[in-house]
Amino acid sequence: MTTETTGTADDASLFGPKSQFSGFFDDPRWALAVIRATVLEAAHPQIGAALVDNSTFVAHPWRRLRNTFVSMRRMFSTDLAVREREAARLNRLHARVSGSDSRGRAYDAMDRATRAWVVATLFESAVTMFRLSGQPLDQDTMERMYAEYRAFLAALDGDAAELPEDLNDFWRYFDRVVENELENTEAARVILYRLFDHLPAPALLDGAPTLWAAGRAVAGPLLGAITVASLPEPYRRRAGLPEMPGAPTLMQGAYLAAGLTRFLPEGWINAESIIEALSLSPDSDDPRARTVTALRTRMKRASALLRLLTPLGGYTNPNPDPAPSAGTEENRRSAEDFFRRVLDQTGDGHLDWPDLAAMARELSTRLDLDEPEETRLYDAFAAWWRELQAALDTDGDGRVSAEEYATAVPSLAGPALIRVAEVLFDATDKDGNGSIDADEYRTLFRTAFHRDLTTTDGAYGQSAFVGDFLSFMAGRRTGSPYDPLLADA
Repeated sequence: MTTETTGTADDASLFGPKSQFSGFFDDPRWALAVIRATVLEAAHPQIGAALVDNSTFVAHPWRRLRNTFVSMRRMFSTDLAVREREAARLNRLHARVSGSDSRGRAYDAMDRATRAWVVATLFESAVTMFRLSGQPLDQDTMERMYAEYRAFLAALDGDAAELPEDLNDFWRYFDRVVENELENTEAARVILYRLFDHLPAPALLDGAPTLWAAGRAVAGPLLGAITVASLPEPYRRRAGLPEMPGAPTLMQGAYLAAGLTRFLPEGWINAESIIEALSLSPDSDDPRARTVTALRTRMKRASALLRLLTPLGGYTNPNPDPAPSAGTEENRRSAEDFFRRVLDQTGDGHLDWPDLAAMARELSTRLDLDEPEETRLYDAFAAWWRELQAALDTDGDGRVSAEEYATAVPSLAGPALIRVAEVLFDATDKDGNGSIDADEYRTLFRTAFHRDLTTTDGAYGQSAFVGDFLSFMAGRRTGSPYDPLLADA
């Protein structure tokens, strides 16, 4: 069975609309399978440590979901150039992620065996998805799908040697890793027991906290129970994961119910449209924004009605926007709220380099920057972190607490942050004429910030751009057009 990518017509058949992957990408069962695969990834010590230290999946899960979706689409594109560009971007991203866990064990996101495990969990969870929903794959189909996932790994690593070439050997490899290497990591526990319970509302439901709280209170524990029941039994036993009575039946029912949607007319369920609708800004001039705005209005009404009719009527948002202090402008954002929503990208309660790296990563991803521009942006954020550490880390522990931040907010807008804004401006000023014209401005905010704005006087100079960006990043302005980039969940 040939599985290596060569960039020829032979590997083109492994990608694109005729691939097995594309055939189930819009399948609702895939949502359950991805959660399961993510837990198996996080249970690997190296991956779990990297997620805890560097990932934004806790504080910004919807943004992470969208970015993962976009990346997978690119990696399974029929266009070899698109795949190579995305693979290079992912490799640059992973090359910046390394460190050690709480036990002193090193992790490196470029470790080839670890990257192979990520791909292995996606393939095995896809196969499990079909089996649990009463549609087991035949051997030929399974082998073709396996070839696609090995081709995916080869596109990242140059070859797929870390995964066995023969499918039968793969199952022995998978069982060995599950039984001997996976652990009950902090990252796996967060995904199973914390993420669902504290999942922030997507933009679509941001104005209906009661409705979201009610839905999350029911769906969170159910998703956790379904996921635990679907995990390999050797891992559940090693990790000591409790299984809720009736969970296997619940899991089977969930997969079977999701599988029935395959009988709906083609095109009724589109993952891309759903993800975009969840994150689309209501004030966008995107045609879909009207539908989103109408849905938000109805959900707010439903949320208000729910407060009146149920015990959740006493619910209050656990993370409300604090009222502005006396003597401040109405749009003044409290330091604590800004710290939580924007600066603490990883959601661990502190500001350190992984938080700023996550900002650089998000900007680079949204704007699809080339390597030179991406490196300049990371370097600018690294310089900003050195400034912040010197100015705000008063106890010398290598990170900045919310309290340390609140006492020295003006120190945020130093020369290094100005450099961040300048790099972003240069990346937007495609024609290099020193100003952002209306088209460039619109492209920036639609692509990077999911918002459509109208410029005044047809141009946006560097000084105005830098000033607005600094006002946002220093926490001095709320309702900024930059909000959707770093504040959205």
